[in-house]
Amino acid sequence: MKHTFTIRQILCLLILGCLYACGGSSTKQSQPQTRNKTEVSKLNWQQIEAQAKGQTVNLMMWMGDPLINAYMKKFVQAKLKEKYDIRLNIISGQGKEIVSTLIAEKEAGKTNSEIDMMWINGETFFQLKQIKALYGPFTTQLPNARLINFNSRFINTDFQQPVNGMECPWGNVQLALIYNSHQVKNPPKNLKELEQFVKAHPGKFTLGTEFTGITLLKSMLIALANEPKDLYGKFDQAKYDQYSAKLWQYLKRLKPYLWKKGKTFPSTLAAMHQMFANGELWFTMSNNDCEVDNKIAQGTFPAWARAYVLESGTIQNSHYLGITQTSPNKAAAMVAINYMISPEAQYEKFKPAIWGDGTVLAMDKLPQNWQDKFAQLPTRKYAPKRADIQQYALMELAPEYMIRLQEDFRKEIIK
Repeated sequence: MKHTFTIRQILCLLILGCLYACGGSSTKQSQPQTRNKTEVSKLNWQQIEAQAKGQTVNLMMWMGDPLINAYMKKFVQAKLKEKYDIRLNIISGQGKEIVSTLIAEKEAGKTNSEIDMMWINGETFFQLKQIKALYGPFTTQLPNARLINFNSRFINTDFQQPVNGMECPWGNVQLALIYNSHQVKNPPKNLKELEQFVKAHPGKFTLGTEFTGITLLKSMLIALANEPKDLYGKFDQAKYDQYSAKLWQYLKRLKPYLWKKGKTFPSTLAAMHQMFANGELWFTMSNNDCEVDNKIAQGTFPAWARAYVLESGTIQNSHYLGITQTSPNKAAAMVAINYMISPEAQYEKFKPAIWGDGTVLAMDKLPQNWQDKFAQLPTRKYAPKRADIQQYALMELAPEYMIRLQEDFRKEIIK
């Protein structure tokens, strides 16, 4: 979910996809897929549940957080077995691994994938669509999909791509900075103040080269634009050139004052979190605006950690669940996803001490008893309320912006 590809890799993926789609054996291989898709799409929900009973469904997902893993294994797996007699088998892997696995299966001529469903968003969604690896549209068949807040542009659009039923919204988060409240009494509110702070406190701030760090770069890029909508929509090379030039100038001014004088950058968020926890850094960051609460609950962060968002804006996005085109267990995958977006599962996931993942459900669509339960959840202790930061939410950019920023960050800043 969190890996990105270079433009060269994207082109290779597209070429491979076309070759396997157009190969001489494609007609024979596509027949069972088409028949399977037609059968599932024509079933009513009672029939889908009946077909799913007793099946094992393989989910590939990022497994880098102990609390997320605990939620999936102790809660979701148990509930699916108890309620639907479905065994959920979780496989570790994210964006790059998902795409590479499905490409390899096409190359081998496999018509039954080892992956039934996957946790995806953004560039992975883009890449899977290019190689026609996604089954769908399927969300209209899910009874609980009627409870999703599809009116939200942060939910119905994934990196400027309409979801269109090809992936199901699962959670919603906003990029937050996390700071040491013992050392930082007045955290910087915008890029100008951030520059002043970094120069006044050398070595205490940096950003990573992974997904979260690049998401901060995107937030900065939008903040440096004349207005956010200048960068919304399809990738625009001229606009990228214009605003990325400002971004690199800004970062070059910061570089000598960053951690290790900007000569190196953390390659993983876990490394940044560790340096933050031991006081080496005064800032870290998270794509989940509530993660600080569960990191303190885990004991990963000291109790002085606090989260906030820049008033110049940070990116809010959703993450999704998709089904592979060649899944042999589509019915079970659909039942699993339908449960994972149920009020019960979303409520558990929403708890700050469990995951703190923002819900994709529209509160006004829920039965009153569930509205009351969500309203009565313990409030965040160390992170701002979602309602207080919504005004600073920026939309995700088209996938090409992330790919280009990751490449050019290395060329312009890391070198």
